[in-house]
Amino acid sequence: MKKIKILYTIPNFDTAGSQIPLLKIASNLDKDYFDPQIACLHNRGDFFQKVLQSGIKVHIIDLYKNARPVIKMLKECYQLSKIFKKVDPHIIHSYNYAADYTEPLAAKMAGIKWIYTKKNMSWQGPSYRGWKLRSWLADRIICQNTDMLKTFFPNVGKAKLIPIGVDIDQFKHQPGNPITRERWGISDKTRIIISVANLVPVKGIEVLILAFEQLIFDFPDWKLMIVGDDTTEYGRELKNTFLGKPSIKDKIIFTGKHDNVRMFLDISEIYVQSTLNKGRMEGAPIAILEAMANGKVIIGSDIPGIRDQLKCSPDHLFNVGDVIDLKNKLYKFMSNNKSTNNKVGKNFVFHVKKYYDLYLEKKNLEDFYQDLVFQKLCSYKK
Repeated sequence: MKKIKILYTIPNFDTAGSQIPLLKIASNLDKDYFDPQIACLHNRGDFFQKVLQSGIKVHIIDLYKNARPVIKMLKECYQLSKIFKKVDPHIIHSYNYAADYTEPLAAKMAGIKWIYTKKNMSWQGPSYRGWKLRSWLADRIICQNTDMLKTFFPNVGKAKLIPIGVDIDQFKHQPGNPITRERWGISDKTRIIISVANLVPVKGIEVLILAFEQLIFDFPDWKLMIVGDDTTEYGRELKNTFLGKPSIKDKIIFTGKHDNVRMFLDISEIYVQSTLNKGRMEGAPIAILEAMANGKVIIGSDIPGIRDQLKCSPDHLFNVGDVIDLKNKLYKFMSNNKSTNNKVGKNFVFHVKKYYDLYLEKKNLEDFYQDLVFQKLCSYKK
């Protein structure tokens, strides 16, 4: 039986946020039935070396064209279609977060099935026409949360909900982590709240810090760790604002960007995702699932994506941007002893295993691909 060739496309493995989920899926597909390959714009970034080490074939292709002028765009899409024909996949699966419609147009010219995963809640505004065209050209659409399925694709048969999955074994809690504590000057008695985020304004980290700031006098044994690239404009602004305040500067640790997030989760008790309800928001924040797999107490803002992931514990949601509401949620769990919080965290481990295991996403996608290719083969027979 000929394997089903899937060409995954993504802008890059340097700054694109879906690089890890894409590689996880491509690496775990059943190789007896599937031939995963990857296409991206360039080979820059440290993570690209991990892609090469995976053994998956990689194509460097100029995937996206300027939409104007139209005649030039059509000519360039036709040239791209010829490149797609040479690769000859059964399906092109786009992980691009943007509203580009030139890639699916080229796929149509090549006669190749094209699907995309909706990565965020962007839709209205300047990109609206792009999203509509991208979706119209798509053979299938994968939604990562129920809100985007209901809001963007009501009664659209080609749209399907497939939640993102996490490698639970990779993030399983490992007790005792003296090296991490020593590296950041954290005593064994210090208790940790953590947030992992690409430091951009939509992440609402200032909401978390302001809520935590109101609790530090009642809970002197607690510290807040922010894991993420703090060299961004927003990251620098946060550090300048809060590390300059004597009352809180010794209570916050900005770690910068790290590949091994688990070592920070291992020494933490509470994980907070404080994303705001604006811009692209979250599609399905995998950082929450990683924290669940590690057995953390999870608190998140009540927005699409996070709302799905905390459906088992709606009382762990706080009103978006509401410092007081978040403070009250934090107070409840900071008041608990470690044993009580560990029991709460174990419930989240059970939840993530049941609904968000990487194996479930892989199996759902394999069925999704086979169904689409089967339909294609049937159409050839008619």
